[in-house]
Amino acid sequence: MKKNLKNIIFILIIAAYTVCCFIQAPITNAVGENFGTMWSLLPPIVAIGLALITKEVYSSLFIGILTGGAIYALSVVDIHHFLDAGGPLYAFGATFSKMFDTVVKDGIIANIADSYNVGILVFLVVLGVIVAMMNKAGGSRAYGEWASKHIKTKTGASLSTFVLGVLIFVDDYFNCLTVGSVMRPVTDKHKISRSKLAYLIDATAAPVCIIAPISSWAAAVSGTVKGANGIQLFISTIPFNLYALLTLVMVVFISVSKFDYGPMRLHEKNAEKGDLFTTRNTVYKDDDEPTHTKGKVIDLIIPVIILIVFCVLGMLYTGGLFEGANLIDAFANCDAAYGLSLGSIGALLVNIVYFLCRRVLKFTECMEAIPAGFKQMVPAILILVFAWTLKSMTSSLNASIFVAGLVESAKALQILLPFILFVVAVGLSFATGTSWGTFGILIPIVTGVFEKDLANVAATGTIPTMVIVCISACLAGAVCGDHCSPISDTTIMASTGAQCDHVNHVSTQLPYAMTVAGVAAVGYLISGFIQNVFVVLGISVVLLLAVLFILKATLGKKSS
Repeated sequence: MKKNLKNIIFILIIAAYTVCCFIQAPITNAVGENFGTMWSLLPPIVAIGLALITKEVYSSLFIGILTGGAIYALSVVDIHHFLDAGGPLYAFGATFSKMFDTVVKDGIIANIADSYNVGILVFLVVLGVIVAMMNKAGGSRAYGEWASKHIKTKTGASLSTFVLGVLIFVDDYFNCLTVGSVMRPVTDKHKISRSKLAYLIDATAAPVCIIAPISSWAAAVSGTVKGANGIQLFISTIPFNLYALLTLVMVVFISVSKFDYGPMRLHEKNAEKGDLFTTRNTVYKDDDEPTHTKGKVIDLIIPVIILIVFCVLGMLYTGGLFEGANLIDAFANCDAAYGLSLGSIGALLVNIVYFLCRRVLKFTECMEAIPAGFKQMVPAILILVFAWTLKSMTSSLNASIFVAGLVESAKALQILLPFILFVVAVGLSFATGTSWGTFGILIPIVTGVFEKDLANVAATGTIPTMVIVCISACLAGAVCGDHCSPISDTTIMASTGAQCDHVNHVSTQLPYAMTVAGVAAVGYLISGFIQNVFVVLGISVVLLLAVLFILKATLGKKSS
């Protein structure tokens, strides 16, 4: 009954939003009538709602894509013209044809052909191959045995995952897949569910990258800022990035207290009984059993170190480090997708030589790892392609114009602007599945609102605190929505790294993310009145801990 009630609520939300779309801008025959309106966010809302209702991500994403294609076709096809020319069947055929042109040619094929997306897919496949080789060599098994002797508690396993996630701050994709590959044997030994592992990975991927001055995220943010030094402004936003900082506090609290709530509690109870997956435990199946028992811990550590070094060098290379640029500028100007694919391919070649020299794998066994690694990444690749296509549907309907209009209407309420920007960023990032796209839309709007204040930055050398707070709210909201969204790249990568069913990861993570988001929203509400970082951050941390202790006291008693 409880599950049916949740499904009914999701269906009602989708239906209510659709009705609001008709009220705001009815589907008419005027070309482009529905661009930049509420219709632009309907496709992701349909996809996310269906994923949460059906617990099936592939069909949900595809239906969302078809919804976007249909709205686009109805917006650009002059139906009256085709009705006059050939009747209803002719008009339907023209609309149907345009819809599938948009979905297949301009959507799926265009996104697969995009050079940035191809770079991410190459990195994904190569990393899968390296992991398959480590497993065949026995490195993962040896590391699991070593870790079981040295990491003796469940808390230790959770905190080790957290620390490794914090240390790999260069890029969120790289973080998710590397931490998952290294820590899976450890968390499995200590009966931590794959959903919990996926949460630990996701909570130390984007939230860490968005507060790391040297990362692909810092480069992306600094590139959207006009009128001020991008890196200087990014560093200034770090103490006010409440969602990212509070998420790290949340992870430590959950790990130390061993307290879980929401759907995660069931997954953790099942893990204690030996079921690490709860549902769909055959989504990821390891076919690459260890070929050799003489594999050692270094057969996991050395390949991972090689991968990290080569990927960082690859990103710096694309940023011009070897052409005279300094370290910060190289990161600011890097092409993350090209750098990661370049670095991972270099690491793969070196690792093949390493395993051959160590004589733990034969050349034929290294080659067998290539299709095995690719096969492991097929679910993630399929979800990513669908997610990218859904984002392109949203972009083609000019969602940015609709969101810009919402923010522009809130200009007069400058005291509430941080809170409003945070909420809008959460909604936009959740619906579109992209944090980079979200702050790419919102930050130029914020800099436009404070154009006069930013004009004096060059003379004074200081950035107004309100500007910093508002941009921090955009970044925090973008990460929050990205963290919660089923169609987010990082969320998909976290599921892949943990080898966890994607819908399980989303549904178990959502209550945790929403708890932190609620506290962060209060913090940004306070920041509009008190723009002191120590006061705002201090109150937010205390409030989060108070909420968690209250939840533990009430839900803990209920459970017992």
